[in-house]
Amino acid sequence: MSDKPNVIVCVCDQMRPFEVGCYGHTVVRTPNIDRFAAKSARFEVAVTSNPICSPARSSLLTGQQVRSCNGILTNVKDRDPPNPKREMLVDTTLPEVFRDAGYRTALVGKWHVDPQPQLVGFDSVVYPNFEHRNYGQTYRDETAEPFVVDEFIGDWELRQAREFLAGDRDQPFFMYYNISLPHPPIGPGQMPPRYHDMYSRDEVEFRANVPSARDPDNDRFWFNTYTSADYYWRYQRQEAQDPDDLVPDDFDLADLTRLYYAAITCTDDQFGALINTLAELGLDDNTIVVFLSDHGDNLGSHGLFNKDSLIEESIRIPLIVHDPRDCAPVHDTTHVASIIDVMPTVVDLAGLPTPDSVQGQSLAPIVHGGDDIPGGRAAFIETGPMIGIRTPTHCYGMSFDLESRRPTDNDIWFYDLTEDPLELHNLAGTEAQPELEQALRKALLAWDQSTPWLQVPEHG
Repeated sequence: MSDKPNVIVCVCDQMRPFEVGCYGHTVVRTPNIDRFAAKSARFEVAVTSNPICSPARSSLLTGQQVRSCNGILTNVKDRDPPNPKREMLVDTTLPEVFRDAGYRTALVGKWHVDPQPQLVGFDSVVYPNFEHRNYGQTYRDETAEPFVVDEFIGDWELRQAREFLAGDRDQPFFMYYNISLPHPPIGPGQMPPRYHDMYSRDEVEFRANVPSARDPDNDRFWFNTYTSADYYWRYQRQEAQDPDDLVPDDFDLADLTRLYYAAITCTDDQFGALINTLAELGLDDNTIVVFLSDHGDNLGSHGLFNKDSLIEESIRIPLIVHDPRDCAPVHDTTHVASIIDVMPTVVDLAGLPTPDSVQGQSLAPIVHGGDDIPGGRAAFIETGPMIGIRTPTHCYGMSFDLESRRPTDNDIWFYDLTEDPLELHNLAGTEAQPELEQALRKALLAWDQSTPWLQVPEHG
């Protein structure tokens, strides 16, 4: 067996931390994530770089802000198979660092990034098309030839992961393992039946920023989109929806929320099965494991659904790092960790050099019990409509014009998250904290000016 540590980066999709037990939720059952966190470094405030799938995952794989690795702030064009040219992610990627250090590298599960995964450092790949179906999903492997998996994809993907993990013990491995849930669709027929009624309506706890006044037409559009694979498919492509509702007439936000709860517990079960597999194969004592999500989910907060917003529900993610060689539990509450910090962190923990192109910073000192890292008290976020800076106590945001690539004053956000964690009172332009508001504005504009854009061909 190799003396080098193995590494697994496990990414679920669209899971905000607010419904995870170790982050304080008392209803949703996440025993596997909770046990994992109890022996690991858990970052209380971690954020995505962009609350959309493709951009966030590109950041994760490069340790760069989205504009620098993707060149666009929205999802990449749906290509099945992905782009055979490496027009994005042009700098050294996370799997390339490990491949070049003699590791076996594998992608299992969702890809949703522009270039084909083999172009950026993966030896073994199995990933789904863009369909977002949890049953009857089309997959591709190294041959790029499509094939359909009829069973629940979480079970099938775990078997693919186990097969890779049980491979050559004389060579260390890096595995990028992706769990599709709790990303939509999460309705009946998209999870194993035991999850459908796992939570009752009476157990639902709405966040206090979910308005009681509802827009019925908007709600029903999103209820169908969250629960139906066909609706989500058409929504992704901005195609006209079937006028017939699929959800029952009395379906409401409580029903959708209890399905989201169930999808999180299903995700927890899949993560637990992965951790159990490591133990069964005798790999748990020498495998660094990172668990995170790519972004959150609005789920009705401020009347919004899905993602691509600067609100906490959209940008916050769980982030938990376990190094079995030094596994004293850490609960960090003083820094703002970013998804762009994952790459330099695992590279550092593995004792490998970090590429010069990386813009994130290593969190390894905190993982090993340190109390500070240089400049680790703010993170920058880009969305389609806004850019922002998140500090441990505040969030400041400015509207952003995608055409000119310039911030504007059309919409300014300034929230004191210590006093107002639900972002109910925008302090922008008031006399509440004017000096701090101007300091954050200056920092955000300086970051915008100094962070380069990748130039990519017209990408639709």
